[in-house]
Amino acid sequence: MDIKQAQLFMHLAASLNFARTSEQMFVSPSTLSRAIQRLEQELGVQLFLRDTRSVELTREGKTVLTFVRQYLDAWHQLQSDLSSGQAELQGSIRLFCTVTASYSHLPAILDKFRVLCPKADIQLTTGDAASALERLKQDEVDIALAARPEHLPASMLFHSIAKLPVSLAAPSIACKVNDLLGMNPIPWSEVPLIAPAHGPAAERFEKWLHSKGFRPNIVAMVDGHEAMASMVALGSGVAVLADVVVQHSPVVDRVRLLDSHYQFEPFDLGICYLAKRVSDPLLQAFCQLASPQPVR
Repeated sequence: MDIKQAQLFMHLAASLNFARTSEQMFVSPSTLSRAIQRLEQELGVQLFLRDTRSVELTREGKTVLTFVRQYLDAWHQLQSDLSSGQAELQGSIRLFCTVTASYSHLPAILDKFRVLCPKADIQLTTGDAASALERLKQDEVDIALAARPEHLPASMLFHSIAKLPVSLAAPSIACKVNDLLGMNPIPWSEVPLIAPAHGPAAERFEKWLHSKGFRPNIVAMVDGHEAMASMVALGSGVAVLADVVVQHSPVVDRVRLLDSHYQFEPFDLGICYLAKRVSDPLLQAFCQLASPQPVR
């Protein structure tokens, strides 16, 4: 078993979806299938039960998963031990962030990091902020630049780097949504709402609904702030968004922030990683450039 096989197996054991693992691990479906088949042949056991509708781990697969977690942890520790003895830090960091964060906050950090660690590589993946912690848990990434959740897992550390204001966002174009918003009082139970599917944004959306005390007209449940901003710009509804998402959106001229007379809790943007990786020199260097102290 090589490192790549182990990483593919671990991701598939978490996703139980060949197409998703293929996409997120940047390999073709045939490459993924061959890697799993070779691993099964090497071990002489079946690791997954597959049919046209589902994938699940076998009993032997669950045993192998325990080994693979330990194997990858040991591999990361070996890389850390070897790089710590180098005059210049080397190796790679797998970094996850949203598209907006890659515009708004990441460039300044990476510019400093490349000066401090010129021989280190950054492997960047972008996606929905709400999936950041799960990607860390599954060892798909080393660092996630994301909003702090209400309950941070004990296995993770968080370095705060910025507070991001949050507002209600509405279309700036002529549409039914704005007709409703122009009424006095606003009939909030009729206003189409675009709800975040999960994560810190969903927590703030639910608290706002509770404060208003009306039955919401939710027209869509969406993953990702950028996708919600696009739907708002098209006139589909109102959404709870970080102001920075609107400011960096290509549809900024079609979205406006509402004065809702409600104080949303800002997002606490920061760098998150597994606590067991705290001694990794590259992670330490990256985090020190953004924030001096980790918060549990």
